[in-house]
Amino acid sequence: MNNLKVLILDDEIQFTEELAEFFQKSGFTAFIANTSTEGYAILKREAIDLLILDVKLPGINGLDILKEVKKLYPGIEVIIVSAHGDMDTVIRAMRWGALDYLRKPFRTIDIQIAIERTEKFLILQQRIKQMEEKNSLISKTLEEKIDRHFIGASPQILHVLDLALKAAKFPDINVLITGESGTGKENIARIIHFSSIRKDYLLFTVNSSSISDSLIESEFFGHKKGSFTGAVTDKKGFFEICDHGTLFLDEIADMPLNLQAKVLRAIEEKKITRVGDTAQISTDFRIISATNHELDTLVEEKKFRLDLLHRLNTLHIHIPPLRERPEDIEPLLYYFNEDFSKKINKPTYPIDKEAIRILKNYEFPGNIRELKNMTERAVILSQGQSLSINDFALKIKEKTFDPKKPIRSTLIENEIQMIRNALHQCGFNQKAAAGLIGISRDALIRKMKKYHIQITRNENPT
Repeated sequence: MNNLKVLILDDEIQFTEELAEFFQKSGFTAFIANTSTEGYAILKREAIDLLILDVKLPGINGLDILKEVKKLYPGIEVIIVSAHGDMDTVIRAMRWGALDYLRKPFRTIDIQIAIERTEKFLILQQRIKQMEEKNSLISKTLEEKIDRHFIGASPQILHVLDLALKAAKFPDINVLITGESGTGKENIARIIHFSSIRKDYLLFTVNSSSISDSLIESEFFGHKKGSFTGAVTDKKGFFEICDHGTLFLDEIADMPLNLQAKVLRAIEEKKITRVGDTAQISTDFRIISATNHELDTLVEEKKFRLDLLHRLNTLHIHIPPLRERPEDIEPLLYYFNEDFSKKINKPTYPIDKEAIRILKNYEFPGNIRELKNMTERAVILSQGQSLSINDFALKIKEKTFDPKKPIRSTLIENEIQMIRNALHQCGFNQKAAAGLIGISRDALIRKMKKYHIQITRNENPT
């Protein structure tokens, strides 16, 4: 499915034409029908994903069409629209399977929000993200083995890649990826998935810390219509959506304990039960999980289940921080410099040797993500014919890595420092800082509370 196919069935010609234009500009394929006969003809001919249906059509009630469409084409999502709706009509539309109900006139943002709630849209966006992601880390010498870009030449990162390729050969084993924030754990998960026989199915990424506690069970296992307030239709959960594919559980250490037992059972049995239902559904998925925490320590603290850790940890891949493999910094710099220059239609200027030397001596608490953001800013703001260290706005701090220091302490210290730096760089805007780090605002707030981070505007992050 390259894009969503939308059918607009409404007797108002101007309305259908304007809405079709909006969908086409949004990257969807739009079809127009002004009568039920035209609509059914398109439904027979095209694999429609979403139907925008008016309640009042010439000679027929739109709700009758809704019932017929859900019977003949149960996979089609339906959004009902009307200028004369009442609560009884809304209730009947939802009862018969409509995804949403919009009253005319409505804004384009209203229809956009409604579409973004559909399961097919979520799956489509995930697939688009997978196709557009070209910043994975793949070595030039191994590029022919994987159809992704992997930048790095250090023995440590090549060992990581070798483990990822071995994991890809065994599509049923679960993989645990560890490493500090920003080291590229999700990229390694993509390499495993796209190098395996599961590559033609979905790789779905879930941030375990970004889902609200009230919805987390429904999101993972799905729910049955009417099982709770707001459950107006049946919904598939993450496990069911990832049938034959891969479910990537990021921030796995933040998964609530009460959910861990249910996830463990789903992994062991490959069967799930939707919330509010009793029927079991079989689903074949691989779990790849990632964390920047030391799970063994969390197990000792009774914050993580040992049996779940054993299930997730069939193969363990640890990604060393960037400061431990400085030989990867220079090729990453060249790659990001060229990539961002192309994106903003700017010449690719060379990077000063002195800048490279200083950057290779920098600790990079935010790892590759920090280097990427730093390079993007340098490319955008540079005024000369080359990139100097001044363009990177870097406060130099010599490496102080102590191999004898406990790994957990180092991870926590680096995460705290990265959060502080991000907050300062973004003028203490939490949403912007969370985006810079690559997590949700809610996740950032939880981490700030967890680490007791209270930064005043006069405080120096270093």
